Amino acid sequence: MINVTDEISLLTRLEKQLHTSLDNLRGQKSLVKEHRQVEKELAGVLRKRQNLQAWKLFELGMPVHRLNSSRLGIVKELKITPGGMGEVWVSWDGLLQIPEQPNLLQIDGAALAKIIAVGDRIKIVDGHNLAGKTFTVERLLARGAVETTDEQIFEREEWQKVPNSIGSEGDEEVIHSTASYQEITMGSPPTEGLGERTPETTLTITATVQLEELTEDEEKERHRLERKVERAFYEAGTALRGLRDKKLYRSTHRTFEEYCYERFGMQRAYPYRLMDAASVVDNLSPIGDILPTTESQCRPLARLEINNQCEVWQQAVEEAGGRVPTGRIVKDIVERLKEKPLVKASDFCQIGDAFILTRLDGAERKYNGCWAITKELRDFTIAVDVHDNTLTVKPDNLDPIDLPDARRQLPETLKRIRRLRNFGLLDRGAYYVLEGLGRQVYLTDVEEGLLQWLENHYSVES
Repeated sequence: MINVTDEISLLTRLEKQLHTSLDNLRGQKSLVKEHRQVEKELAGVLRKRQNLQAWKLFELGMPVHRLNSSRLGIVKELKITPGGMGEVWVSWDGLLQIPEQPNLLQIDGAALAKIIAVGDRIKIVDGHNLAGKTFTVERLLARGAVETTDEQIFEREEWQKVPNSIGSEGDEEVIHSTASYQEITMGSPPTEGLGERTPETTLTITATVQLEELTEDEEKERHRLERKVERAFYEAGTALRGLRDKKLYRSTHRTFEEYCYERFGMQRAYPYRLMDAASVVDNLSPIGDILPTTESQCRPLARLEINNQCEVWQQAVEEAGGRVPTGRIVKDIVERLKEKPLVKASDFCQIGDAFILTRLDGAERKYNGCWAITKELRDFTIAVDVHDNTLTVKPDNLDPIDLPDARRQLPETLKRIRRLRNFGLLDRGAYYVLEGLGRQVYLTDVEEGLLQWLENHYSVES
């Protein structure tokens, strides 16, 4: 890997030399072609220097945003391309890692200072039409903006944080609970009268917390209470639906909205969201045990048909690794659904089919143009084998191969490449050849000869 500081110094010197060359060529009509060539070289050097200078500013884990964008991302990887340009790989919303040009990114000072966190409460300041109201933060945006659980977006100057009543800064005592132990470091004051400061000593106190086993009845009670917490929004939505449908508010209020606001302090939209969420849970209940635990997880599904609700929820559970997905995962899948309908993997292909990979993003985009063989069919995604890896893709990442001979040949070619790769450490030239074969849908006589030579060289049976 190049030394970025040395490379920037080298580019700076080269930039000065090219500027001098331009000054010497300026005004000489017979050297117009040379003038344009030097200008082109200077533009390339300038672009590369600015790229590396911007790249040096970023660190892993640093919050960033794109220019003129409200999305907040986290730096996950810093790379230098073979051409010597810096790439910043950013995870946007915790889902995708995408390579970005460092010149187009800015470090997000508000997120870096951790002025607010998901789950915190905010109060809207005077001058806003919602002044005085409080909201819960669901998502952090760029430049200190936030999105609340009510899908409201407030800029940094429109809100102030509501202090926590427990564990807030300045408390004399903060209680920490750990499963095993905690270490408390205490510094002793300097000794007086010695003319110099005595180094601080460190006293480590280890407190062991013993975990207790629950009885069978306690386990059942814990599970029952946990289910109540998880289904609190569902119970509220079901109750509100009964109050509305039977008009049990009519003795004290003219409208259901007035009743909800005065009786429960709920703004106009919130009761309807809870009722919609309860309906979503009812629709999802027949398909499995993993059900939504918050209203925000149901909110994107409420806009879909019942069949689509089930399909999207199953895909969200799959993307969450078999756990309850966040509202953000569900919302992203629904947004993708608007762009293109979901296709069941079993309706698209069969195990052993051959395809060309396309439209892959992030770290997997290097496989665009490679052929792949389907290995496993899931609900809406497909596991495919490529020459050196197994990827999980969607049907729209696969382009069919129309050549019958290629479709018959490629599964066998994959087996031969995998046998060589599993042999052990190969020469770098062998890896170059195998990677190249992973992009060819059929083998020429020369390519077949190269593959056979490698098999003979490493004594791998074909």
